[in-house]
Amino acid sequence: MAVVNTKAIVLSSLKFGDTSLIVKCYTEQEGVKSYLIRGILKAKKGGLKAAYFQPLTQLNIVASHNNKGTLNAIKDVQVSNPYQTIYRDIVKQSVVLFLSEVLSYSIKEEEENKALFEYLESGLIWLDLHDKIANFHLLFLLNLTRFLGFYPDLSKIDKFGFDLSEGLFSDLISQKNIISGNELYQFKKLLSINFDDIENVSFSKQERQIVLKTIIKYFELHIDGFRKPKSLQILETVFS
Repeated sequence: MAVVNTKAIVLSSLKFGDTSLIVKCYTEQEGVKSYLIRGILKAKKGGLKAAYFQPLTQLNIVASHNNKGTLNAIKDVQVSNPYQTIYRDIVKQSVVLFLSEVLSYSIKEEEENKALFEYLESGLIWLDLHDKIANFHLLFLLNLTRFLGFYPDLSKIDKFGFDLSEGLFSDLISQKNIISGNELYQFKKLLSINFDDIENVSFSKQERQIVLKTIIKYFELHIDGFRKPKSLQILETVFS
């Protein structure tokens, strides 16, 4: 059993028994890891606190990794990038809850991927520091596909349709899983931009929902076992 000191981002936490939590994190050094944290829900002074394990909190952890596919143990934890606004803003809270669900279903590898970790880290810091965030989750998910291996192939971007199952542009717009027309026009607004460009992208409430449903479908087609997030309806309500 190795003791590891690593950055980590909380993907999910689940109550176990009356006083414990099972926490899934994406770690900088070893990818996805799950931890059993015993007794954390009991009232006590000092030690680990349940508040550290809210969705997408950024941590530094000291953990014992057994590398046997079973639950690991956290020995010590500190918040590495304390958020200033996310947990005080109901809209940002809803975005974070939704993204944590998508990430839990999307990232499965137990291996180092520093580029992906840095993308998640910097994206969440951007969300915390900015106010105009209505389209953030759309761009966050679309650009996430770069690291998951299915970002759209832009080499034939002038075609009339986009094949969600193949990840490329096509003129065969009558085929299944191909978007075209207004759906494609809205989707293309997000291509090849970064977070600082997002304030220049405008969507109506209806257009935002169209693009989000397109992106969710894109994930469903490319990730085995991907499920539609339960928090999707909450997010749609917040932005409606």
